[in-house]
Amino acid sequence: MRGERMLYYGKKLVIFIISVGLLSLVTFYVSRLAPGDPLFSYYGERVEKMSPEEREWAEEKLGLNDKISVQYSRWIHQVFHGNFGRSYKYKMDVLDVLKSRLGNTLLLGGTGFLIIFAGALLLGVICAWKEGGWLDKIICKAGTIISCVPEFWLALVLILVFSVSLRWLPSSGAYAVGQEKNISDRILHMILPLTVIVTEHLWYYGYIVRNKMLDEIRADYVLLAKAKGIKKSRIMLVHCMRNIMPSYLSIMAISVTHIMGGTYVAETVFSYPGIGTLAYESARYKDYNLLMIISLMSGIIIIACNMAAQILNERINPRMRISRQSEMQEVDNYE
Repeated sequence: MRGERMLYYGKKLVIFIISVGLLSLVTFYVSRLAPGDPLFSYYGERVEKMSPEEREWAEEKLGLNDKISVQYSRWIHQVFHGNFGRSYKYKMDVLDVLKSRLGNTLLLGGTGFLIIFAGALLLGVICAWKEGGWLDKIICKAGTIISCVPEFWLALVLILVFSVSLRWLPSSGAYAVGQEKNISDRILHMILPLTVIVTEHLWYYGYIVRNKMLDEIRADYVLLAKAKGIKKSRIMLVHCMRNIMPSYLSIMAISVTHIMGGTYVAETVFSYPGIGTLAYESARYKDYNLLMIISLMSGIIIIACNMAAQILNERINPRMRISRQSEMQEVDNYE
């Protein structure tokens, strides 16, 4: 049993490493084949005045005159030695640039995730409790409509209404000048992008919770509990909620990637200094080293969350576990 478990997690680790390797390879090649001039990011407008000899020297300095395969091999070698290179745009180590923005994204995305996690449970339970009622219908229909609205469009509407017309909330940035440690100012700057993130994802996951709760309510053990006179509130909040939590946790593991993507979009529209705006800038200015570290970090999070969700599903779903065990048995028989 222990050997099977080690073999299972060993396979997951191999798949993870291969996936990250393929991600780095594809990102590296696509970024360098895309149109644009990376020298402009490093040297600015001086590139336009460079002679052919000066341009050749500049490309050689940055290692851009070699074949893409050679550049990738050199980059991989540096990464294994802990060197991710320097940012062309910011003229500093890419890890230092990443650290300066990562906290803002974790704050915005993490807060959004917690609100969505708790809010989806609340909405799902309310809709299941009032199944078929006017509140259930309103929440489901409103959620369906709002979830179809593009994030960037909703962000622009919020800026137009609350920042331009009413002037209640700031439209960009993470804090005002000189107010980096002012908590209330940070909260004001987070309201609009956080609204976009939560609004775009809350209803979808709330609807999933609703359907899972209804499946539990229709189960035989619930009918037996009702026959014994147990209150509906106790059945739903104790028994049904406990039974859906494992599958809900696996769903929320997958949702991390969706919420992360929504956070990146919101950051870009609201000029919020996080990883999303940094990714946009690195792609726009052909800042290869910065783009690679952002892509790798985001890809690792996505792959890890999907694998975590798969492992959770296999542990809580007997059919998936039996299927995996039968596959391993076939391998043993073949050997």
